[in-house]
Amino acid sequence: MAVEKVNTLVVGAGQAGVAMSEHLTKAGIPHLVLERGRIAERWRSERWDSLVANGPVWHDRFPGMEFAGFDPDEFAPKEMVADYFKGYAESFDAPIRCGVEVKKVERLEGREGFRVETSEGVIEAANVVAATGPFQKPTYPQIVPAEADVLQMHSNSYRNPSQLPQGAVLVVGAGSSGVQIADELRASGRTVYLSVGAHDRPPRAYRGRDYCWWLGVLGKWDAPAPKPGTEHIAIAVSGADGGKTIDFRRLAGEGLILVGLTAGYENGVMRFAPDLADNIRRGDANYLSVLREADAYAERNGLDLPPEPQAHEIGPDPDCMTHPILALDLKQAGITTILWATGYALDFGWLKVEAFDDKGRPIHQRGVSPERGIYFLGLPWLSRRGSSFIWGVWHDARFIADQIGIQRSYRAYKAPAERP
Repeated sequence: MAVEKVNTLVVGAGQAGVAMSEHLTKAGIPHLVLERGRIAERWRSERWDSLVANGPVWHDRFPGMEFAGFDPDEFAPKEMVADYFKGYAESFDAPIRCGVEVKKVERLEGREGFRVETSEGVIEAANVVAATGPFQKPTYPQIVPAEADVLQMHSNSYRNPSQLPQGAVLVVGAGSSGVQIADELRASGRTVYLSVGAHDRPPRAYRGRDYCWWLGVLGKWDAPAPKPGTEHIAIAVSGADGGKTIDFRRLAGEGLILVGLTAGYENGVMRFAPDLADNIRRGDANYLSVLREADAYAERNGLDLPPEPQAHEIGPDPDCMTHPILALDLKQAGITTILWATGYALDFGWLKVEAFDDKGRPIHQRGVSPERGIYFLGLPWLSRRGSSFIWGVWHDARFIADQIGIQRSYRAYKAPAERP
């Protein structure tokens, strides 16, 4: 069987892969995108039913196409986001091949390029772009043994409250996913405990402008690297219910039971660190710092935006903060499910090239790896804070397409003695 050859192979057809294909198409670079599922598959099948985008549709999109049928400040449901990427790919006839899994990529011996083993045969490519995104391998700490009498589930498997057995639920993780799922379960009538660790808690909107807008004008989307110790901190912000600021004190008042960082488990008892109040207060400090920066920017630039003095008011501490729960007998509390909203790890086991450090993390400069011809796209902080977001990945893809084009021109060069 003849081996298929292509200049550039893109692995993954989510937001990163679609953006990469657009820029390669514009640059006239022959390429192929392989996707093991459907376009934007993770939006469709690895997220809960009620999920909406975390940013309003005026912001969370590519420059070339708006979301149809939405007010600019609305938040698109996950299926509409997936449909958006599918429609975007169709708008420029992206060469995407769905239902094909990439199993292994390795460098060709004695010549340029890579051998790519797929579920449908072998492809040779001069360049490979890993566009599989940041949400690759669900991960949670192995605190509770598998044989414990409780269902354990990662947030990527959760769909809706009816999916879970009757009983109370412990949600571990207070980022966007954990908070939204915990609040949905509470609203369905469940008793819900939420384990809250360190987090940032920005305002959803302030003085008539969404947080995404404030990040832009304050230059925070373009921050080149995370502050030390904040690389993996949870961000408690949501577009659910039309978009509202996450307030843990309010959630506690509505019936959500807050506990500190999950610290251990023994004989049916879950233990929590005595850090709940500190974690919430540090989140409050982050929230207030954003408001102060926004106020200073508005004053310095003479912006006529309505002031919101009430936004600076922090409510009283709920009982769960002043009298924290440090141990919880799961059976006595009626907890039948532990839902781990603890994020994801990268998984590049299929990429057998010299592009990783001793911990398996990609080595790159703005997505360009030291292994010539290997590129990464869609990773957090690839070039800036916004790199793993919809608009940010589009701009990173443009840079990588330029680099591929530059290398392609070098390869096409012929010295005078080689010319006909």
